[in-house]
Amino acid sequence: MSTSLVKPLRSTATFKEVIGVVGRRTFAAGGGKSKKGSKGSGDGPQASLLTKEVKSTTVFGANILKDGQDPKILPDSEYPDWLWHLLDKHPSLSALRRKDVESLPYEDLKWFVKLDNRARIKENNSIKAKT
Repeated sequence: MSTSLVKPLRSTATFKEVIGVVGRRTFAAGGGKSKKGSKGSGDGPQASLLTKEVKSTTVFGANILKDGQDPKILPDSEYPDWLWHLLDKHPSLSALRRKDVESLPYEDLKWFVKLDNRARIKENNSIKAKT
């Protein structure tokens, strides 16, 4: 607080009262402290009503259709091969720069070009921002 505001307040209220009013936290309505003896009020996590067998055979929440059903989990052999490589780690730009570009496999070469273009764009944008 500036000193011009503090002087008039000193005559009417103590400094602690002013800080109590100014520094008070306010929250949304509702909530409040829970009353004693309200155990089991139903606010806690609820037990799942689904059996373990249903949980392990169905993907819940994957249905996007209004009248559709959640899809069933299939055996691994039913899914395409490319699906298992989606989460494979790609090498970083610095690791690809250390290798010989001529000997890189096609997928790594595509990844190198993508990362190199991205780095070049960022560098050009930073140069334009400085000037």
